[in-house]
Amino acid sequence: MGMLRRAMLVGAASLVAVVLAGCGERPQPSSEGKSGADKLRIGIVAKSLGNGFFDAVHKGADEAAATLGAEIIFTGPTTPTAEGQIETLNALIAQRVDAIAISANDPDALVPTLQRAMQRGIKVISYDSAVAKEGRSVHLAPSSDELIGQTVAQLASELAPESKGKVAVVSATPTSTNQNSWLAQMKQALPTYPGLEFVSVVYGDDVADKSYRETVALVKQHPDLAVIVSLSSVGIVAAAKAIEDQGLTGKVKVTGLGLPSELVGYVRKGVVPKFAIWNPIDLGYATTQVAAQLARDTKTDGGQEISLGRVGSVKFDGNGVGAMAKPFIYDQSNVEQFAAIF
Repeated sequence: MGMLRRAMLVGAASLVAVVLAGCGERPQPSSEGKSGADKLRIGIVAKSLGNGFFDAVHKGADEAAATLGAEIIFTGPTTPTAEGQIETLNALIAQRVDAIAISANDPDALVPTLQRAMQRGIKVISYDSAVAKEGRSVHLAPSSDELIGQTVAQLASELAPESKGKVAVVSATPTSTNQNSWLAQMKQALPTYPGLEFVSVVYGDDVADKSYRETVALVKQHPDLAVIVSLSSVGIVAAAKAIEDQGLTGKVKVTGLGLPSELVGYVRKGVVPKFAIWNPIDLGYATTQVAAQLARDTKTDGGQEISLGRVGSVKFDGNGVGAMAKPFIYDQSNVEQFAAIF
C-alpha cells in the first residue's frame, strides 16, 4: 500500500511459535495434482494482526474460501516486522499448508523462508505489498498505476461543475516513485476530459502540516480552482481540513486516495464528496481465488486470465505481477460501512 498508511493501526495477538516445538523438518507433500474436491488449506499472512485493513482482507478471504471449499489460516505478527512474518511463515510451513499469500513487511528478507516453502511444494503469492520475484510465483497488486491515474482523473471530472474547471494535485514528495507514476498516469488520462485544466502540483511531503499549508497557498494562487486531487492519504485529509477552514466547502471539491475512517466526516460535510482506495474485502477475496488456483496447478506464465470470482479476472505479466481492479469509489452511500473497517 505504499505510503497509503502502512501504519494502518497495529494491535492484537500473534499466531504463533506455538507450533513447533517438536515438529522437525519433515518433508512436505507436494500440492501437485490437487483436485477441485480436495480441501485446500491456505495461509493468509497480514503485515500485522489487529489492523483494520487486514481484518477486512480476512473477511474477503473467508468469503472466497466458502465458495472454494478451502480452509483459511489467517495469521501474522503482532507488529509489522519481517522477523515476525518469518516466524509466522515457519509455522505455516510446519502445518503443511497448500498455499501461502503474504503482504510483505520487507520484499527481500522473506525470500529465503518463502523459497523453502516453495521447495516443499507450497504455492506462494504476495498481495498488497510485494515480495521480490524470487520469493513468490505471482504478486496480486490491489490496482495499477494506470488504473489509479484513470480513476482520479475520472473523479476530478465528476466533481468539477459540468466537468469543467481547474484541477490541482497535492502529492507526497517530488521523489516518491508511486506518487509520480500515479500523477503521470492521471495527466495521461486528463485529455479524456477536455473540460478540465491541470494547473499545478504541490508537495506536502506526506506531512499533515505542510500538506495543509500547500493547499492554502494553492487556493490563494488559483482562486478559481474547481478540484484538488490528493494522491496521498495524509494529503487528502490535510487538504480537506484546509478547504473547510478557508470556507471553501462546496466551492473547491477535494478527492483522491484516502481511508474511509479518516474521511467519513469530510464526506458527510461535502468537503470530499467521493474518493477512492482499493477495497480490502475484495482484495482478500481475490487473493484467495489466486492462491487456490495456483494450489490446484493453474498456470500463470502464459498470459492466461485467472478468474477472481465475483471481482473479475487478472492476467499476470512476465514478472508475475497482476492488478486486481480499479480503486473502489467511496461516497455517502458506503463510507460509513467501510469507516468501521479501516
